[in-house]
Amino acid sequence: MSASRWALLIGALILAALLAVAIGTINVPLSAVWDALQGKTDTMPAMVVRSLRLPRVALAILVGAGLGMSGAALQGTMRNPLAEPYLLGVSGGAAVGAVIATTLKLSIAILPIAAFVGALAAVVAAFFVARAAGSRGDPRVLLMAGVVVGAFANAAIMVMLANAESNTVRNALWWMMGSVADATWMQVSLLLAYIVVGGAALVLLGRQIDILGLGEDAAAALGLDVDRAIRNVFVLSSLIAAATVAAAGLVGFVGLVVPHLVRSVGVRKHRPLIVGSALAGATLVVLADLLGRVLRPPAELPLGAVTALIGVPFFLAKLRRLS
Repeated sequence: MSASRWALLIGALILAALLAVAIGTINVPLSAVWDALQGKTDTMPAMVVRSLRLPRVALAILVGAGLGMSGAALQGTMRNPLAEPYLLGVSGGAAVGAVIATTLKLSIAILPIAAFVGALAAVVAAFFVARAAGSRGDPRVLLMAGVVVGAFANAAIMVMLANAESNTVRNALWWMMGSVADATWMQVSLLLAYIVVGGAALVLLGRQIDILGLGEDAAAALGLDVDRAIRNVFVLSSLIAAATVAAAGLVGFVGLVVPHLVRSVGVRKHRPLIVGSALAGATLVVLADLLGRVLRPPAELPLGAVTALIGVPFFLAKLRRLS
């Protein structure tokens, strides 16, 4: 990808972040935002920027980056244009793990691990269902398997909440709708660690994903350990997706949309595609969260609902092309 296109992706993210910091219930001039970032003032707008807006935008950036990278890696590995954590049931499984951890009142540091276990279980279940149906390679079969696993995950959450306390129910609904409204720097720090480690590993695996895109037989003929490569990509993608679920709940369709947007500007190799999807995903989630805050003030729309409104028409258009 050319330097101008990289600059466009980075510039779009910076602009989206500035708008998200400046616009809200209390609008803050960009000059005041700059002063707040430098710590020059202790006015109410400056406190809003530093205490509320900045951690929220930072968390939205990380959530979008993680989902974008996971989606790009999964689509390339599976040669499936519809693959992404939410549609494959990975995010739903992660939500089950996170809800269980929340119900047991486990530490916030344990949430990503519990979500990761749930995500891996969902991956295994989706492939089992696809194999039982006769094919795991057909995009439509695997998509239906993911829908089944996601529906089962939602049902499992409902069963766990049947006799739960009201606070637990509210927390679970938060996981299911997706939100970065209660972002803290602790959440940002934890998610950053998972995104940096997992994302860097996926970028390093980019060349193997390129080879997998040729087909499993061709990849094996070129000397690639196909099963190991696929397993590595799925584990890393599940880890990243689970960490985003633990931090912000279920945010769907980001991993579906952004890899296609990046490919539309001519990116084909998976190393730049994964990095470009991280930037585009971050921009998309930041803007979606901003829309959720300004469309029906003073109420906020759930982040997951906004991304679904964006992603569902895109998904239907892609699905129609496969028909």
